[in-house]
Order: sequence, then C-alpha cells, then structure tokens
Amino acid sequence: MHWFVIHIFVISFALCQAEKPNILFILADDYGYNDIGYHGANIRTPNLNHLADGGVILENYYVQPLSTPTRSQLMSGRYQIHTGLQHADITNAQANGLPLNSPTLADKLKEAGYSTHAVGKWHLGFYKEKFLPMNRGFDTHYGFLTGNEDHYSHKACTLLTKGQPDVCGTDFRDGLDPSNHTGTYSTELYRDRVLDIVSKHNTSKPLFVYLALQAVHTPLQVPKQYLTGLSYLWGPRKMYGDNGGLVKHGGGSNWPLRGFKGSLWEGGIRGVAFVHGSILGRSQVVSKELMHVSDWYPTLVGVAGGSLNGTQPLDGIDQWKTLSNGNISPRDILLHNIDPRTHPIGERVYNDTFDTRVRAALRWKNWKILTGNPGNGSWVAGECAGLETKRGSGGEPSKNLWLFDLSKDPNEMDDLCDVYPDITRKLLGMLDQINSTAVPCIFPDPDPKADPALHGGFWGPWVS
Repeated sequence: MHWFVIHIFVISFALCQAEKPNILFILADDYGYNDIGYHGANIRTPNLNHLADGGVILENYYVQPLSTPTRSQLMSGRYQIHTGLQHADITNAQANGLPLNSPTLADKLKEAGYSTHAVGKWHLGFYKEKFLPMNRGFDTHYGFLTGNEDHYSHKACTLLTKGQPDVCGTDFRDGLDPSNHTGTYSTELYRDRVLDIVSKHNTSKPLFVYLALQAVHTPLQVPKQYLTGLSYLWGPRKMYGDNGGLVKHGGGSNWPLRGFKGSLWEGGIRGVAFVHGSILGRSQVVSKELMHVSDWYPTLVGVAGGSLNGTQPLDGIDQWKTLSNGNISPRDILLHNIDPRTHPIGERVYNDTFDTRVRAALRWKNWKILTGNPGNGSWVAGECAGLETKRGSGGEPSKNLWLFDLSKDPNEMDDLCDVYPDITRKLLGMLDQINSTAVPCIFPDPDPKADPALHGGFWGPWVS
C-alpha cells in the first residue's frame, strides 16, 4: 500500500489499486513550533525527522490559534468568518457546529470513491446527531467529540451554569454509540484503531484516514515508560499541532516566535507541518511558500480526482503544484481572522477604513498586520517554557495596530505601522473588504440540556 502522509500536519500519500493516493492526515493538538527536532529543539523526534526529511517540510504554513477554527477550515476549506465560527472554540454545551450548508472534505473524498475514517478528536459540534462525524462524510468514527478530556478516564468537564460546579461526563464514541475505554491511554487507542483500519481495508478502494490526536493537549499525561530519559524536558509533553503550543500550563514551546496558543502572533498560528509520500516525486525539500490549513480542502480533493462542485465559495487554494513541483504558491493573501466578539482595545486609528479596535490579523506577501487585542505577545525561551523572557505589550495597553515585515522580522519585534503608513492602510483596506463578506458570529450560551447526567453520563447529542 502506498501512502501520502500529512503531519500537522503530516500528510502521507500512496497509491491504491485504483491508482488514487491513500491519504493519512495526522493532526496533533497544541504542538508548538519549537517542539520538533528539525527546528533545533532539545527534543528527540527521530521518526518525525526521518519522515519530514523524506518529503516536503512546510516552513511558511499557517493554522488558526485554536482547535475548532483550525478543524473547521480544514473540513470546509472556508475562513471561519464565512462559517460563523470566528470567535472561539465550540464549548461542550453549546448548540453550535460546523454549518451543514457545504460538504466537508470527507464528503468530497467519499464522493470521489474513498473509504473515509475519522479517529480521535472532533470538536466541530455535536448538539444534534447530524453534526457527528459519521453524518459529515466519514464511514467510521472512533474518538471523542469535545475539545479536551482526561487521556485515561476520557472524562470531559465544562461550566454549564455560572456560579455552579462544572458538569462532567465520559466522552468517547465508537461510531454513533457511546463507548467505555476507561483506563486506556487515548493515543494507544487511536494507534490501534488506525492499524486495524489499514489492515482490514479493501485495497480496491482508496483510503482516507483522518487521525486527530488528543496529544499533546493538556492534561499532561503519558504512560510512564515514555518518561524514561526525559527528565531534561520541562513537563512530560511533546509532539505537534493544530495551533501554537500552550506555554504556561501546557509545556509547549514556540521559541523564537512571539506569542502562543490563542493569540494571532506567529507563535499561535505558525504550524509545524510536512508531507511525505512517493507521489510527491521529491524529498529533502524545505518549502517556504505560503500555505494555509484551508488549502488542504481543494488540494486533497484535486489530487483524489474529486470535484469541488456543490461547495460554498472556498477560501482554500489548490497547492498541489507547490507541493509536488515546487511552484510558487498561488496564495499571497491570508486572513488569520476577524473576531467581532473580542472586547475592543484603544481608540480607532482611522475613521475611513477597518476599525483597528477589532481583533484581526491578515498576511499579504511578506507583510502582516494585527489590530485590536491579538492575545499574549510574549516571547518565551525555548527550553525554559513557563518563564516569560520578554513581554509583548511594550507598556502600551491601548495600542491596537501593528505592522511587520515577516521576511526580515519573523519574530515580530519591530513594529513598522508608523514607518510604512501606506502599506498599513493598504492592509487595513484588505481587512475592510474581507470583513464585508463575513457572516454573523455564532456563539450561544451553554445549554443546560447538554448535561451528561441527563444522557447516561456521556457527552453526546441532546437536541432532536
């Protein structure tokens, strides 16, 4: 069996008997930029290094600063301002989900003849059964639906009513049904399921496996045998991810990038990613071409011989020629986000263009603009995770506009918004234009009917 692997991204391609590539897409949770060996980290990742060396490493690759936004753009090929998910993660008790008005990546691959399997974390909504993975294009699903849970007990907790204790429940499903795997480490469960899927697969059909690992998300838990010889690390945590690493309480490192998980600084959105597989036709390549998580949708549908007919307008761009031939990326504009619900900061800088009080960020070629409150902008030393080495606020809590030339300043240290006012206004104009296409943000209050105590102790759909 030939594979094309994407590692958070790892993508692995291989040809099946039908001459379409088998696709293994591995998405890790909260993996920091400096948490992989080939970035010079003091972390041994020989297998990942070997796979990356045998393919194409993506060094100008972007995800979103949180879990739901990244997964929604992967599965829809659309910016989160076009799905109503532009504020934050979907919480356990929210009646919310990735909209049903456009087919998912899995829908499109299934349409192209693929056997489709989701293993691990979903985090795209589950308040109605039609939002579950097996009703969004996947033949099977084995894993959990919420955003965070214990790696062994598979318990997930959330605040349901202000002033009351969190409510908790088991979150694990095999298909559409609750499943109890208390005591078994999640990564080992997912490993075994993927091996089972591959071993039993009918090779006359191409295969798509979406492995969305829970690791290395908090809580910091790992089987004891993996701690041997790792006392030099701060905390028992390391792998790669859907957003920048969580530094203070998650043990991650994005050094030397600025910021971390939840922020629009580079440390929150620069992804660790590589692709591997003979179908690429090349190896030992480091690509610095601009690419975004939404680009996987048209790229994978295209390489699978599928059709993009029937989708809502896509923001993702087909990057196959960039990956396989080394062509210049067709992308020169990238919206990181516009979030109207985050509390505005400071005073509006210009009255005739985008409101700088609003949290937003956009990339155009080598330029990046940030407005509003981008999140914590600290630089945190790589092997001293948890120790802030330089605060990013600069003593200006009302500041709400920054401009950086990432080709010269990838760590966002020199704000140029006053040096290049024309470029600043150009990018603000781009934000203003893109914002005119945004749909209303959907972020409902928690629904008490979601309480697992009302559903046999499990998290799952609660609206018929």
